Amino acid sequence: MSRGRVVPAGPPRGPAGDDTGCHLLHVDMDAFYASVELLRRPELRGKPMIVGGEGSRGVVLSATYEARRFGVASAMPMSRARRLCPEAVVISPTFGAYAAASAGVMEVFRSITPLVEPLSLDEAFLDVRGAARRLGGAQMIGEWIRATVQDEQGITCSVGVASTKFVAKLASAHCKPDGLLVVPADGVVQFLHPLPVAALWGVGEKTEQVLRTLGLHTVGDLATTPVQTLQRALGPAAGAHLSALAWGRDERSVTPSEPEKSIGAEETFPVDVDDPQVVRRELLRLSERTAARLRASGQVGRTIALKIRFADFTTITRSKTLRESTDVGRVVYETALALYDVLGLERARLRLVGVRVEGLADVEGQARQLLLGERETGWREAEQAVDQATLRFGAGAVRPAALFRPDETPRTDRPSGRPSQAAGSRTGTSNTRETPTVERSVGDRSR
Repeated sequence: MSRGRVVPAGPPRGPAGDDTGCHLLHVDMDAFYASVELLRRPELRGKPMIVGGEGSRGVVLSATYEARRFGVASAMPMSRARRLCPEAVVISPTFGAYAAASAGVMEVFRSITPLVEPLSLDEAFLDVRGAARRLGGAQMIGEWIRATVQDEQGITCSVGVASTKFVAKLASAHCKPDGLLVVPADGVVQFLHPLPVAALWGVGEKTEQVLRTLGLHTVGDLATTPVQTLQRALGPAAGAHLSALAWGRDERSVTPSEPEKSIGAEETFPVDVDDPQVVRRELLRLSERTAARLRASGQVGRTIALKIRFADFTTITRSKTLRESTDVGRVVYETALALYDVLGLERARLRLVGVRVEGLADVEGQARQLLLGERETGWREAEQAVDQATLRFGAGAVRPAALFRPDETPRTDRPSGRPSQAAGSRTGTSNTRETPTVERSVGDRSR
């Protein structure tokens, strides 16, 4: 049982449903961001409310169902949303509150089964076949989840129960808000075939247009179309994929994902390095990258770890635990540099260096104690400004002077909204190969 959670002997019983052969759940919070905001603003309940950016380029992140009745939808430009629903109250997002609520919801899921696959902060797949003896069938477990999430977090969720992930996700969408729908294993075809082709995963606007050109409007139309016809129109892989989904065939299993335990990055040099100045410069770059990833994830950490791999592949690590948690690149760098200098590796040939921050916690709720004479704003605020510049102008737009080379070609890559975590990504500071490291804690699998 996770963190000592006491699971009731049985969940509330809902309407009888045939969940035989159904062991997969898709749980989706209802208007998640908006629902969390209503916990702090109960006076807005029953009124149209939108969460999102208020600037000229702001977009809708979430909206209450009262606003959705006017046509407001997620990812819609805020200017259009205001035109559709001018009386709506617009709230700026508070991501720390969403992360905290999400953590509580995921803890409920993991109290039932270790087989939890989060898709985002507000939805996840669960494989509950191992919990049947303890808690009953999938429908009973789904009802228990709905009641527990509402009791503990004050928000509602919708649950789809099915024999495959694809159908479970469709089922949760069909019973929103605050509902539960079981699609029996022998009723999948009857459930799927009346749906529009756009309901299938992988059918976007362009694919839908192609299918409509072929006279295919429903999933049933697509299911009865020869696979070869679909492959000629959409390509071999896409045609076969959609044909399988149209008959409810989805072999994917739930892939568990555990909470992050540490965040960091490593650099493998193309040739062994024995110049301490090169190593120190790489430690600075790694520290800046690691701190940016911490801030992007809304986390801070107390322990800074340094990893060194020598030319003969011998690897050592050193770490230091700080008095306070941090997400500041300057602090991470100074700590990593001190750990490196103590080793006295003046001319040792190094193959790899890495920086990692451990002991992660959500930044919200972390108290910060100012030292005597210290300014209230400093490195953290400066690095947050760099984050904003990076989002707008791309990685490397603003960086420490030590990482700038006069002969460097200006970067032309555009930002992706988060610091890059792709293995093998390049920067303009060296010809090293960066490998981001994100470790995950091992959950209690004894339940």
